[in-house]
Amino acid sequence: MNTIGHNFIAGSRSAEGDKILKSLNATTGEALDFDFHQATEQEVNRAVEAAHTAFKTYRHTSPEQRAVFLETIADELDALGEEFLNTISLETALPIARLQGERGRT
Repeated sequence: MNTIGHNFIAGSRSAEGDKILKSLNATTGEALDFDFHQATEQEVNRAVEAAHTAFKTYRHTSPEQRAVFLETIADELDALGEEFLNTISLETALPIARLQGERGRT
């Protein structure tokens, strides 16, 4: 899993913010190795506009197209593997078994 820490807006990475946030271990409070750029107001506005535009298209898709879209998202989450679950567990203090179940339901 390659964590970059950028915002993803309308298919492009964005990291305009100067403030860097650290991922934290939920149990110990220790900083993890993941840095994230805090979104600027402009980035948030662009993300909202992009979501609004995307919904105009998405709302006209068929149930079959939506199913394929959601199944693709689930496949991508599965492809992230165990490292993804381990990171989530550190950040949330949830056990791996629960996270596996949550990912499976997704």
